[in-house]
Amino acid sequence: MTRHARNNTASACYSYHERQKDNKKGGYGTQRARLAKDSVKDFDACCLSLQPCRRPVVTPEGYLFDKESILEYIVHQKTEIARRVKEYEKQKRREERDELQQEAAKKKMKTDSFEKLERGLVNPNFFSNDASSSKVEETSASVSNMSGTKDKTLPSFWVPGMTPQSEKEKIEAPDTNVYCPVSGKPLKANKLIEVKFTPIDKASSSSLIAKKERYMCPVTHDALSNSIPCAVLRTSGSVVTLECVDKIIRKEMIDPINGKKMEEKDIIPLQRGGTGFASTNQLKAELKKPVMQA
Repeated sequence: MTRHARNNTASACYSYHERQKDNKKGGYGTQRARLAKDSVKDFDACCLSLQPCRRPVVTPEGYLFDKESILEYIVHQKTEIARRVKEYEKQKRREERDELQQEAAKKKMKTDSFEKLERGLVNPNFFSNDASSSKVEETSASVSNMSGTKDKTLPSFWVPGMTPQSEKEKIEAPDTNVYCPVSGKPLKANKLIEVKFTPIDKASSSSLIAKKERYMCPVTHDALSNSIPCAVLRTSGSVVTLECVDKIIRKEMIDPINGKKMEEKDIIPLQRGGTGFASTNQLKAELKKPVMQA
């Protein structure tokens, strides 16, 4: 059987190429697209503002933020937590007040029932067949909806506040911790580490942001980019390549910038953005759509 280039209509099977082509035209199945390196942030960009950091700080998990942006985020989260705590305390006070009112209403109901029973026992006309006495008893019993324990409630049933649907949902006890917007782990301002990047050429007239290669490793002088794994040294705040860490720093565990003794926890791998290489990051965008069934 002969082939007809890419549009092989004489084949007995439904080929992969034909399925992909039909999915692209018909909009069925999962649509995938490969993203370029321009679609992700640079290694020296803030995870919140997505702009190059002016005063970079890094979390213990290796996520880079601009100091102004992350402090503003922490203040906003603490304000929101304080608002939730205040609402929760207000709800607790309201529940305690409702419980006290219910207990008082139960006590009053028991007292009223006891008093009615006592009045019935000592009333001389209780066992009398006189019609006038029965009429007095009937008129003494009030039919008003404001009598007894109902005097605390509104008599208007059409008021929205009295309907069951108007009750607010119960608020759970809020979490008082501030979490990192990227890693989701607890975040504290005193745990942020200041980062010091080493510029490549300080005498250049062009702006630092306009350069493609802005920083370098202070030990090996290799240019830093998304395609090169980097790490932050906690003792000095300098950014070096992981190759420098493996070949130089881990031998004696001494910071080459200031000569301080280091531990393994002082080496923080810097979380970088994506690159155009498939081995570095999975830069794929997927859109789930209905699957065409046979």
